[in-house]
Amino acid sequence: MIKGMHGLFYTPNPEEVRAFIREKLGLVHNDIGEGWLIFDLPEADLGVHPSNKSFHSISFYCDDIRQTVEALKSRGVEFSSGITDEGWGLLTHFRMPGNLEVELYQPKYEKHSTRKTPKAQGPPRHRPKKRKTSR
Repeated sequence: MIKGMHGLFYTPNPEEVRAFIREKLGLVHNDIGEGWLIFDLPEADLGVHPSNKSFHSISFYCDDIRQTVEALKSRGVEFSSGITDEGWGLLTHFRMPGNLEVELYQPKYEKHSTRKTPKAQGPPRHRPKKRKTSR
């Protein structure tokens, strides 16, 4: 059963990107040794969009984009666009070391990921009827 998603940034300067994510974005991480940090995200989702070519992208989302932008700016994060309303959510972009540009958005759609570990969906189980007991 799939329990989550692991995303990767490939960059010639991984130490700088890791420091940015740790210090500027404030994400919790596990140090798995030799400078390798794996960052924990409280939620994830995955979309599939039509395109003429195959590729992948990483974006972060938040509950309040204006508040999040101000908090990140106060930590020195540089934004490369203003906030726009895209219909599905409010969107902006910020820069990370290594010339990485990342999306930040506030979704307008409802998130359904309230369970920590999703349960497999299968056919309903037939449960035996409860027996009446006499005392």
